[in-house]
Amino acid sequence: MFQALLIKYAEIAIKGKNRYLFEDALVAGMRRALADVEGSFHVYKTQGRVHVELGEGSDYDGAVEALQKVFGINAICPVLVLEDEGFNRLSDVVCDYIRQIYPEGNKTFKVNARRARKNYPLGSMEINARLGGKILEAFPDMRVDVHSPQVRINIEIREKIYVYSISIPGAGGMPVGTGGHAMMLLSGGIDSPVAGYMIAKRGVVLDAVYFHAPPYTSERAKQKVVDLAEIVARYAGQIRLHVVNFTEIQKYIYEKCPHDELTIIMRRYMMRIAEKIALEYDCQALVTGESIGQVASQTMQSLLVTNEVCHIPVFRPLIGFDKQEIIELSEKIGTYETSILPFEDCCTIWVARHPVTRPNPGIIRMHEENLKEEIDRMFETAVTSREIIMTGK
Repeated sequence: MFQALLIKYAEIAIKGKNRYLFEDALVAGMRRALADVEGSFHVYKTQGRVHVELGEGSDYDGAVEALQKVFGINAICPVLVLEDEGFNRLSDVVCDYIRQIYPEGNKTFKVNARRARKNYPLGSMEINARLGGKILEAFPDMRVDVHSPQVRINIEIREKIYVYSISIPGAGGMPVGTGGHAMMLLSGGIDSPVAGYMIAKRGVVLDAVYFHAPPYTSERAKQKVVDLAEIVARYAGQIRLHVVNFTEIQKYIYEKCPHDELTIIMRRYMMRIAEKIALEYDCQALVTGESIGQVASQTMQSLLVTNEVCHIPVFRPLIGFDKQEIIELSEKIGTYETSILPFEDCCTIWVARHPVTRPNPGIIRMHEENLKEEIDRMFETAVTSREIIMTGK
């Protein structure tokens, strides 16, 4: 039935003279998303709008589903596209449209015409009034409600005429590629994939680093993280996943440092390694899934000590979320079922029975001195021997 999709955006509209850059990034993201959908799609922009023309036989449902994962889209509106063949033809098409989409007929409605092409013979208010009258004649059970209608019949008069009333929510946010580049610390848990999604929603391109600890963590645990990266990449675009062998460093910390400080010291070395790799790829920030107070390593004092080793910003988009909010968002984006698969990760293998919750930065630095004999070599080995896996498209 629908020949095209009208794409609406929100924040992009306030970008002033740079708006075209954001629109171009949005169009590029849409084309990538539609590349694997069956059919042909022509994506282009006009003033204040982005359009998708659907070729004959194209997968409409697949196209909508793919576009719902594109950041920057506020709403997707399936539209009928008409040539300007006069008002009577327009009113006939609108009535047929209502008959098919709202067969029960007993709706309140409002006609909302927008005449962008000023040489059209009728003004917007006149179109609203005359078309409303035609609808009332064709559907006696329908009533006009200009304040809170159940159905808004939108008419846009441009080079062609667009008719639509359905608005499918999009992912919102900003187009990926407009917000910089960041390195996500990705584990096999619930939180970090959601944090990556939240940062990508602000237009940030993502790399990811995963700390693997064979033989204490299995290949299944590693594959779980690869799968999570693939899911996040459906929204964020291609993600380069760096798999770092962390076993040697973990064992060394376990041997040389107080056990109640294991988690915080291991975390500091993870951040150091992640930053080292991030700088190789010109990333401007690190991204983690931490939330204040969720575990011992996420108290305010622990986060302060963790941040101490970083020279680039650390973004924690979930910092004020409670666990249920994070779970609900993970279910929404499709990572939850993978995250709860019972495969261990390196953060759960070496957990102290009573981890320190208020670490002293000076004491932590002093105990890290115990590592100085071998840690630099281990650090370089971990960075240079990492495996790189490309996820997404």
